[in-house]
Formats: sequence, C-alpha cells, structure tokens
Amino acid sequence: MSFTRDEVKQAISDGLLSFPITDFDAEGRFDAESYHQRLEWFISHEISAVFVAGGTGEFFSLSQDEFREIVRLAVKVVDGKLPVIASAGLSVATGSAFAHIAEEEGADGILLMPPYLTECPQDGLMEYARQICDSTSISVIYYNRGNGIMKPAAVKRLADACPNLIGLKDGKGDLQALNRIIRTVGDRLAYVGGVPTAEIMAEAYLAIGVNTYSSAVFNFVPDMAVTFYKALRGGDTETVRRITQDFFLPFVDLRDNKSGYAVSLIKSGAEIIGRPAGSVRAPLEMPNADERARLKDLVEAAKGF
Repeated sequence: MSFTRDEVKQAISDGLLSFPITDFDAEGRFDAESYHQRLEWFISHEISAVFVAGGTGEFFSLSQDEFREIVRLAVKVVDGKLPVIASAGLSVATGSAFAHIAEEEGADGILLMPPYLTECPQDGLMEYARQICDSTSISVIYYNRGNGIMKPAAVKRLADACPNLIGLKDGKGDLQALNRIIRTVGDRLAYVGGVPTAEIMAEAYLAIGVNTYSSAVFNFVPDMAVTFYKALRGGDTETVRRITQDFFLPFVDLRDNKSGYAVSLIKSGAEIIGRPAGSVRAPLEMPNADERARLKDLVEAAKGF
C-alpha cells in the first residue's frame, strides 16, 4: 500500500479512472507479459487511479491465484505513481479472501462487488459489506449495483461502522437515488459514476456533484476519453455534445445488442487498435464480424477528437 485512505479518496474524487481489461492468451490463460505492457501504456496517460480486475477486467471469471498475480503485477508496474484498486466480492468468505490477497500484494484499496445471485435485504447487504470491510485495513469502495443496491440509510450505517469505507460507485444510474445518498451521507464518502459506458451520463453525474466516473472505452480510445473528460470538467459543452453524438450514442446502441457487451466490445476494441487481450471468458461472448466492423468505424471516428 502506497497511499493513505485520504489520498485514495482524493484520487477517486477527481480525474479520470481507468479499468484495464485482463489479458488472456490463446488458451484462455492469464497473459502476464501482455498485461504488463497494457498497464505501462495505461499509466502513460492522464488518469488518477487504476482499477485492476474490475468488472471490465472480468473479476467474476478469475481464480484467486490469477487475481493474486494480477494485483502483484499491477502494484509492481504502477510503482506508487497512482493508487491501485483491486476487487472483492461474491460472498463474505470469498470477498474477505480476495481483500486479504489484495492487501498482501500491496493494493491501496478494493472495489467491493455485489454478493452473488441472491436478492438481499438492506440489513443483510450492510452486514455483507461491513464484514468484508472489517476483514481488511485498506480502503474500500462499495459498488452499488445489481442485487447489491443499498439505500441511503444503509449506506450511512455502513459508513459510520467502517472507517476504511471511503467511496461509493454507482452502477445503477438512478440519479434520484444517488442524490439522496449523497445528501444523506455527504462528503464522508467519495462518489464515482459507474454505469456501463458512464460517459453517457457524465453531465448528469456532474450536476449532482459526482466529478468522475469509470471509463471502459479508455482501453481502446484513451486520447478521446481524456479529451471528453477535460471538456466535461472545463465546461466545453460543444465538445461533449459532439463526442457523445458521434461516438458514445452509437457505441451504446452497439453495446445493447447483447448482454455482456459492455465488456466484450472493450476487448474487441483493444484488438482493433493493435493491443489484443484475448477473448472474454464464458459466459460472455465476443462480438461477431458485423459488430466488430461497426466498432472499427467508431474507433476511426474517435481519432477526430
């Protein structure tokens, strides 16, 4: 761990956040050398934190041994330049085990994913998150999405109970609900936009005080992603409008063709720009030839920004 809780909180409060895909070889095994090169490329850009083995990084398909190797490598490559945030979740026992690995390997925090499968009551969600927070001393960001949606009262109780909880990432896109959490919990936490293709909601997030978001498309159009973020924060509404109209809206249309394309298209985009990371693991599927061709057109369009 290189960064304090306050430093991690500050890093995820402002600036573009990157979520690298995870590299697999032709046999579907973790490819450490390719991942090493990807991380070096990532941190050469203007970003404020690196989230490894996240949703875009297919956390849900990784073994604990693979996860350990990923975190160890990321900490080595990033070398204290930026906070490294890994992931944890699925169950209390498994989430605590992943958090322990992340802490052992020097990560600065974890993104706490929702519990697996079961619909959950608010008290149960709070207890799930509390127990995993209590299992580690590093910073925790709660990912409020899927079957893990906590309401304002539960988020506040969790924040009061867990000093190492430093942030909440929104994965639902319900701005009224998120605004209620922000007004209830206040600046005790940092807030991050985290719906798939979060740029599409970036202006709305900014309007309620959420200054940053996770950018998956950074994996294959990093310069455009940075341009968009700077335009958003600088009040350049025309640039935001043009990139949204010409890239993000057609990208979202393509993404919505099939479940899981929020990840699969990112891997396909990385291949298109000459930085392949292998295929996604089941149950996800890679895009077909027509979809890949449409994505390639969007990559070309992004060069104009």
